[in-house]
Amino acid sequence: MGKDRAVGLKSKNLFTGIPSDLTEEFFTTLLEAEGLRIERIVSQGQASPPGFWCDQDEHEWVVVLEGSAVLEIEGTPEPVELLPGSYLNSPAHQKHRVVSTSPGEKTIWLAVHFR
Repeated sequence: MGKDRAVGLKSKNLFTGIPSDLTEEFFTTLLEAEGLRIERIVSQGQASPPGFWCDQDEHEWVVVLEGSAVLEIEGTPEPVELLPGSYLNSPAHQKHRVVSTSPGEKTIWLAVHFR
């Protein structure tokens, strides 16, 4: 990469800048471009409210980097457990909900939303 292209590039770390007290999930947009959004989500014991289903207009690919989570996906017989390294692609309008996230440790997700 030429010197000109490297100007303005700044390295960041997915595991820094996380609040110590997480009473709510913490969302950070890392990159946004036309038809694409990449975000870090940090959870600690949070879950979707009873009866709530997430129904998004975009596809969403998620990977758990640290911690764990259990998701319920409409139309599937069993909940899906996500451990560090586990990833899942959810097509647009595939209803899903977070059943649980690790209560004793932070769950760090990387989510890629795309059209």
